Amino acid sequence: MPKPRQTPPTQRLLRGRRAYAAGQGAEALAAEALAAEGWTLLGQRIRTGAGEIDLIAERQGLLAFIEVKARPSLAEAAFALGPRQRARLIVAAEAWLAEHPGHGAAGMRFDVMLVAADGTIRRIADAFRVEES
Repeated sequence: MPKPRQTPPTQRLLRGRRAYAAGQGAEALAAEALAAEGWTLLGQRIRTGAGEIDLIAERQGLLAFIEVKARPSLAEAAFALGPRQRARLIVAAEAWLAEHPGHGAAGMRFDVMLVAADGTIRRIADAFRVEES
């Protein structure tokens, strides 16, 4: 049985760096879109003990934890958030809320912002709920 082909570390490193840069670019576009809609950005790439939250924004007391997914097309991005990531995002949001009480007086939700390679952005507001994950 042939051995699986392994990618040299330098290629993996370069691919990882490109993905990281693309993710930062997509998050910057999403943050700009949120600001244009009147949202106040409370944080970007927030690290908690449970994981990272891409964006946290608030508007008129409504708190949104936002996962940004960048893919070549919006359709591909729409399928990029699986159950494990949703569960991780919920736990990370709970950790952030424990450290930042007083936000979300009008409620909270989990949004997903899809970013295509051409810069098209689509937001899925209230994309999932805690009881669904």
